[in-house]
Amino acid sequence: MTTGPEAVSGYRFQVSDLRVDDRRPGVSAFMRIRNGADWLEVSIRSHMPFFDEIVAVYNQCTDATPEILLRLQTEFGPSRLRVIHYLDQVHPPGSEGHAQTDPSSPNSLVNYYNFSLISTRYKYATKLDDDHLAITETTQRVTDGLRNGTASPNTMFCFSGLNLFPGTDGNLGILDSDPISGGGDIGFFPVTSHTYFVHDRRFERFRRGSLRREFAGYLYWHLKYLKRDMGFGNYELDKNPQSRYARRHTALQNGNGNAIDLRQLSRVRTPGIATKLLALFSEKSALVASRNAAIATAFPDGSVREAIERTTQREFNAHVI
Repeated sequence: MTTGPEAVSGYRFQVSDLRVDDRRPGVSAFMRIRNGADWLEVSIRSHMPFFDEIVAVYNQCTDATPEILLRLQTEFGPSRLRVIHYLDQVHPPGSEGHAQTDPSSPNSLVNYYNFSLISTRYKYATKLDDDHLAITETTQRVTDGLRNGTASPNTMFCFSGLNLFPGTDGNLGILDSDPISGGGDIGFFPVTSHTYFVHDRRFERFRRGSLRREFAGYLYWHLKYLKRDMGFGNYELDKNPQSRYARRHTALQNGNGNAIDLRQLSRVRTPGIATKLLALFSEKSALVASRNAAIATAFPDGSVREAIERTTQREFNAHVI
């Protein structure tokens, strides 16, 4: 079987490229990768059982990302793992280049994301990052529901992950200043002519059309802060010192971040009366309240290590713990 990366240059997004009527029953994941070698293989391997395909689109990589992708494509086959090299230089989120670039430009982060989405072939899709370690049971439950038709077709099933952070004692915890990844911006959605990415001066923003949002659970452990550069290497902070990501990076470098355990997280994130009242009037607030309330049930474990061991496959979690 012949494998190898496809390559694209000069692409400009058009809604018709979503090919809504031609999509097959099933679930796609699409990845946008720049220097993701630290956790890329763990992310793909831990998620592959749950998806009909993973579309991995890489850009401006100077690490082993292309080699890892091609090796895995040879193993899984190009129908399960599609590898594409997006050749145009893409401005990172938070940069002046991103803020000022037309979203239809091949250099736009928005256009890059939309190209990754249109490259999928199945009716449902979701964004997958190169630093996500799949939580097995909940990911299986959600993807099975999408395939067997029990899931509402008018819903975006949002999910979250916990941000792992190394403690001073050498044990893994959750980052207190940024404990949860995903607050309604990531989820499984039916691909329609109204679901695509649009421009925000700070980053890309997903347009979901008339889909209502529902919290589906915690589906991954976020390994961003376990990367060698804590996940900030792709933001070109030297060129964009005023970006929101530069401020976050500086804060962590200055020690404004500690590892807390799951019980602490549950206590500080349990929705209070004011939050519950606000949730009655705001869909986003209701989703975040549901997300926070689910922590204690989803993670009743005595330690983060025990939770990772319980919720993930040993062949993958051994790399983390």
